[in-house]
Amino acid sequence: MALVVLFSTLSFTVDMHYCGDVLVDTSMFHTAETCGMEMEKTVTTSECSIAKKNCCSDEQIVVDGQDELQLSIDKLTLDQQIFVASFVYSYINLFDGLEEKENTYNDYSPPLVIRQIYKLDETYLI
Repeated sequence: MALVVLFSTLSFTVDMHYCGDVLVDTSMFHTAETCGMEMEKTVTTSECSIAKKNCCSDEQIVVDGQDELQLSIDKLTLDQQIFVASFVYSYINLFDGLEEKENTYNDYSPPLVIRQIYKLDETYLI
């Protein structure tokens, strides 16, 4: 149950760096390393400026976990309430003690064995 709670509340981020269409680096705990081919931003002049498109791109995938873990009982449907009630009733009845039957032969001793009948009949369990 602890693993279910852990994985349902786990959040993480995956950083990826692409150079063109090629994946260069992937990282989960820090930013992805670059390939070193990033374009430097050029200072534009008022006369003429030429800009090249950067071939590198960064992607980030964010997986958010569940923030709330509290389950309120008032949101259960009637079918769910009936199931919970019948489950609890049947589970509690498993632990009811069996009524002890009164032994009437406790006061009497068992009969004495005079002869071993299996030897007389020559029947043996193998």
